[in-house]
Amino acid sequence: MSTITTRAAIARGPYLGWELVDLQLDPPKAHEVRVKIMAAGLCHSDDHITAGDAPVRMPVVGGHEGSGVVESVGPDVQRVKPGDKVVLSYIPACGACRPCSTGHSNMCVKGLNAGTGMFEDGTWRFHEGETDIGGFCSLGTFSQYAVVSEYATVPLREDFQDIPFELLCLVGCGVPTGFGSAVHAAGVQVGDTVVIFGAGGVGSNAVQGARFAGAKNVVVVDPVEFKREMATTVFGATHAFATAKEAHEFVRETTWGQLADHCIMTPNAVTEEMVNAAVQMTGKGGKVTITAVGHLTERAVHLHAGALIGYMRQIQGALAGGSNLLYDIPMLLGLYKSGQLKLDELVTRKYSLDQVNQAYQDMNEGKNIRGVIIHEH
Repeated sequence: MSTITTRAAIARGPYLGWELVDLQLDPPKAHEVRVKIMAAGLCHSDDHITAGDAPVRMPVVGGHEGSGVVESVGPDVQRVKPGDKVVLSYIPACGACRPCSTGHSNMCVKGLNAGTGMFEDGTWRFHEGETDIGGFCSLGTFSQYAVVSEYATVPLREDFQDIPFELLCLVGCGVPTGFGSAVHAAGVQVGDTVVIFGAGGVGSNAVQGARFAGAKNVVVVDPVEFKREMATTVFGATHAFATAKEAHEFVRETTWGQLADHCIMTPNAVTEEMVNAAVQMTGKGGKVTITAVGHLTERAVHLHAGALIGYMRQIQGALAGGSNLLYDIPMLLGLYKSGQLKLDELVTRKYSLDQVNQAYQDMNEGKNIRGVIIHEH
């Protein structure tokens, strides 16, 4: 195997947007595979890089939602072989570390270089001349090809082979992160009242997860009318409001003052105002689950301890929604194939790689649930 050239979108620094460049890509080493990326989801986490809210090493190849075909493999690879159709998981699952072996592979220790893209041996696979470049979350799906750990690949069963790449890429992050935030992290139960802040690519799946878990009330808070409409008419929300105040009034009335069992935070950026509103909307023994990140220079969780103590409220973070991606990705695809999970409706628009900046502008203007890059080869 030899080094190849790949077209990629990189961020050189905050506030500069994405730049299209040709990079050199090394062949895979031990336990690594080179993947021909066919589709990449446009997640808000990548936008945080160019917005200055992600503490990552730059320059960086963007993209952490991806699907494609294994082009070649390095030594000792066992999980996949050349020609396999795969989903790329933005958190690897080695199966042997303490988190993996205790059922928490969303915290696999092999994800330690997510912010740099450096491999475990201290080297890099993307290069621009003499400059070493990492892929975001050690993936870099805004590239036609990428070298990734075999532990970040999820091979597909025979009955999933006909699922389009633009849907497969979404189950690498946005779908399990949202769905799992409700089902795994929050632990929504039958009859619960759940409030979801933000109904984009992750929040729409939190809505689906809460509905699937049997929540009685699935309430969305989002200022964008298009997203509120999609949440209620497509993804299963029972009610939607433009402001937290409106939602609070409804929740108080419909629960006879008991308030929400869960508030799940999946907005474009979590703020202190949102967290305080969620805490006040959560009833006795309730839980606030924070999935989205906030602005790098702001503290979003800042409240009086009594607000937690009096009602025994909980606040927790959720990484990948608490999902075990090697298991949950096939599980979610199975739900899709049986008609119980909506994926097609998540894709609002498709873009070419050179439209990546326009795609993120569309996202920030509230036009998309999820945009997807379709790579040209």
